[in-house]
Amino acid sequence: MHVRPVLRSRAATVLLLVVLFVAGACGASNTVQSGSGKSGMDSSHPFGGDLATEGTPQRGGILRYGMDREPVSMDPAVPGYQIADYSVYDPLFRMNAAGDVTPYLAESMTTDDNGRTWVMRLRPGVLFQDDTPLDADAVIFNVARQQQMTRSPGNVYAKWVANMTAVDPLTVRFVLTQPVGVFVNAFALRSSDGTLGLMASPTAVRKWGADYGRHPVGAGPFSFVDWVPDSRIDVTRFDGYWQRDKGMPYLDGIQFRPVPDTEAAYASVSNGDLDVLICSYQTEILRGSNNKDLRTYYYPGNGGEYFYFNFTKAPFNDLRMRQALITSLDPKAMSATQYNGFMDPAQGPFSADSPFFNADAAQQYPTYDQAKAKALVADYVAGGGDPNFTLSTANNPTRTQFAQFVQAQMKAVGVEVKLDLQDLGTFSSKVVQGGNFQLSTWVSGWPTPFPSLVQLLHTGGSGNYGRYSNPQVDALLDDAVATTDKARQAADYEQVQEIAGKDLAIGWYSRAYTGMLTRDNVNGIVLDIPTGAQMWANAWMSH
Repeated sequence: MHVRPVLRSRAATVLLLVVLFVAGACGASNTVQSGSGKSGMDSSHPFGGDLATEGTPQRGGILRYGMDREPVSMDPAVPGYQIADYSVYDPLFRMNAAGDVTPYLAESMTTDDNGRTWVMRLRPGVLFQDDTPLDADAVIFNVARQQQMTRSPGNVYAKWVANMTAVDPLTVRFVLTQPVGVFVNAFALRSSDGTLGLMASPTAVRKWGADYGRHPVGAGPFSFVDWVPDSRIDVTRFDGYWQRDKGMPYLDGIQFRPVPDTEAAYASVSNGDLDVLICSYQTEILRGSNNKDLRTYYYPGNGGEYFYFNFTKAPFNDLRMRQALITSLDPKAMSATQYNGFMDPAQGPFSADSPFFNADAAQQYPTYDQAKAKALVADYVAGGGDPNFTLSTANNPTRTQFAQFVQAQMKAVGVEVKLDLQDLGTFSSKVVQGGNFQLSTWVSGWPTPFPSLVQLLHTGGSGNYGRYSNPQVDALLDDAVATTDKARQAADYEQVQEIAGKDLAIGWYSRAYTGMLTRDNVNGIVLDIPTGAQMWANAWMSH
């Protein structure tokens, strides 16, 4: 496999974040879609900006960026919400809209033995913000660090490495414990999925030790300045940036502000107190697309909104109750009351326009049938089961409204549902990731199966919060990761969709709409799939 440089003349790529959300109703209605994978929303700038038509970039200005919560750390080896990382770090590789890996700080990565040995060639002359060279030794240091950090999201990829060698100052040879056809992807992933591709300065890591995440040093366009908890993170232009000959970065700096209240966040970007806002809710995207002062970037991609069933607890350790939930939910009513008519129903992890979509598996996915749901519940009760359960979700208004919708739909088939509503941080870390739920809601998006589908469905996967386990699925996922044969990978993933669909490993119900809003004077938006990374070197503001 060879990864070669490609030209990007257009920033028509997409933001897909692993964020928790559900849509609330607002504005005019539309009709529910058939699962085509295409969006019915209007947007002023769908899918991202076009750098070629935005004019000559202007230098200067501090961009104010609203995020739905504060990061845990700015160390890419630490698990957690890391939306600010890509201001300080540039990735070794990026992933384009087709899901193909493209070079960035690295120039190439090749394998000549079907994925057992890989050779990475780095771009010359790249420095960290403390003037440490980004060379082969720095790459080896970072990968070895994640091998030692067993809780690091990237540890799952670092464990594949048997040994690493600096062939010369700009070349690294990796010998793996097994063939891994997608190993290069590990250097292009978003930090929330775990990545080996965001390099931390070895000098800074040694200096700050366990506190490095509050003093990050990367090779990206901006240098870290300050972090005031629950208030702001400030970064400033890095004058030694590797793309400085192109005038980048254009901004003087960025200020990241946590604004967890969705109404306050939308009001802030509407009135100009913020320049950019991450959209955690579809309502923000809809409202933003109707605001003449804002530009809206969104994408209805693969993945989607879904339920986690806890396979270790009743009642959802029983297939009948998993089927009862899905067949009790009326998608037309859900779309009308929760999505302003814009819901794109999901029957699996991939939209219909994805090359990985399995039409047969989607066709077999349970559909709304209230009579069947009642019969499934009655059968479960007749066997001595208690069908009542608690639905855990976040306590914002739109999520609460959605939980109440599920509660009413289940009541109609004879099931009482209690609601466990927590703030987003508690819900995400302690409830879902801690496994302290019977049924919970979640959303994630991706263009390709690796790593998200593997993490979601594999036994012990970092995103398998429901503790689903099927040895046949594990074997297929392992084979798909190991092989460099694209056809074989696709066949493996098709079988996974069929088996996991029959098991109801995940309770799919909607494709996910995620994106961002910007003020009209913000340009140079370059968003990557599936990293969810805003490449900040290109961003600029007209004055």
